Amino acid sequence: MITVYGYPNTRTSRVTWLLEELGLDYKYQLVDLMKGEGRSAEYRAINPSGKVPALSDDELVLTESAAIMSYLGDKYYEASLVPSPGTAKRGLYDQWVCFAITELEQPLWTIGKHKFALPKERRVPEVFETAAWEFQKALALLSAGLGDKNYILGDDFSAADILLGHTLFWGAGFKQPIEQENLKSYIERLKTRPCLLSAKEKEGQA
Repeated sequence: MITVYGYPNTRTSRVTWLLEELGLDYKYQLVDLMKGEGRSAEYRAINPSGKVPALSDDELVLTESAAIMSYLGDKYYEASLVPSPGTAKRGLYDQWVCFAITELEQPLWTIGKHKFALPKERRVPEVFETAAWEFQKALALLSAGLGDKNYILGDDFSAADILLGHTLFWGAGFKQPIEQENLKSYIERLKTRPCLLSAKEKEGQA
């Protein structure tokens, strides 16, 4: 049985969205970060960082949302949400996954850390302007890479779209302007996917 350890409106949503797209049964184990459960000895035995998400699948325990998604996509390859290893399409998939984590998300997490995640004495509000500038540079690269395609790899939706889409939702939630018309359409296309809506429903129930 797959168990997802998470908290609503975090990177956990990427994993639950993918699980819904794969049509898999899973248990959502709430880790109430607001109550400090991420710092508990019980949860740190699962994820020493105290962060979410984490995933257990039989004896395997994984952390890091992108790694979890690649594992699930490879294991349940019949769904074709992660391209086969060694193919050109997989190379492009890995490229955009890395871009999502290192370029598109990074400035948003910088803003998040210095707004609420870090101890108050470690926050540096002066970084906000630079982080917003970095996010705009990443948006321009993503817009050019997406072009007139429906999804980042072409006509077919993939797990890379989950990572990119979730990060774009995050950017909009942080009130960062997203002006590119193709990205606006991309966001709307992703927001209405039934599996995203069902994942959010499960998070709410948890």
